[in-house]
Amino acid sequence: MSTVAVCSWSLQPRSPAELVASVRACGLAALQLHLDPLRVAAPGSAWDERATVAALAAAGLRAVSGMWTPEGEDYSTLDTIRATGGLRPDRHWEANLAAARANAALAARLGLKLVTFHAGFLPHDSRDPERAKLVARLRAVVDAYAEHDVALGFETGQETAETLEQVLHELDRPSAGVNFDPANMILYGMGEPVAALRRLTPFVRQIHVKDARRAARAGEWGSEVQVGTGEVDWRAFLAHADRALAQVDRCIEREAGADRVADIRAARELLARHARNGGRP
Repeated sequence: MSTVAVCSWSLQPRSPAELVASVRACGLAALQLHLDPLRVAAPGSAWDERATVAALAAAGLRAVSGMWTPEGEDYSTLDTIRATGGLRPDRHWEANLAAARANAALAARLGLKLVTFHAGFLPHDSRDPERAKLVARLRAVVDAYAEHDVALGFETGQETAETLEQVLHELDRPSAGVNFDPANMILYGMGEPVAALRRLTPFVRQIHVKDARRAARAGEWGSEVQVGTGEVDWRAFLAHADRALAQVDRCIEREAGADRVADIRAARELLARHARNGGRP
């Protein structure tokens, strides 16, 4: 059976103690852990690796996966993230490869088998030189994680499911897969989430439980909302996930809102209600 977890960065913790308290307040015992704070922390500082591991263990909390953020990402607008997202920017490539290697080693020390991130907007045209560049960079990063027996999951949304599927075939790396986020498909205007999930099912390593509403105008951000109040068809989405991805963990993510703990609890309850009602959220 899959585990229901919460994304650590959604809770905006300033220390392991705050993270523990917030995860408990959400009524959960598992999390997806943002790796970068631990990677760059000085010994004895707030996110000291040993202290973080000890705090989670003492609270009985388990990290099911990790996440890393490439350098220089700017989510101010769709245009800024298109230019700065993932592995696309040349000026950050060497730093991002070094961070990937360090995070891979960190993930292995933590006993994690999966780390996720945004690859960057993958060009739809297979003849676009940017696509070949990104495929080469993705191979290097996937291989860096594979050296530590850690799989890498690409977040959905910044390209269509068809394009992501094509790139995964081009990569030809069995340790590369998908972290499927239905809300991102809506936020970026890249397709209907359930159809995209069905297409990418063979590659899905983890699911983000997040909801959104489409933008009123093309080229603008959609709006992230509490799970169950947006445009994701949770009945159809979870029905397919239950059939085809029953062992895949579901990590609740919330990146907006004034009361994230309450919103995460609402998402947890939607998942629990779905399970109790035999597939009816």
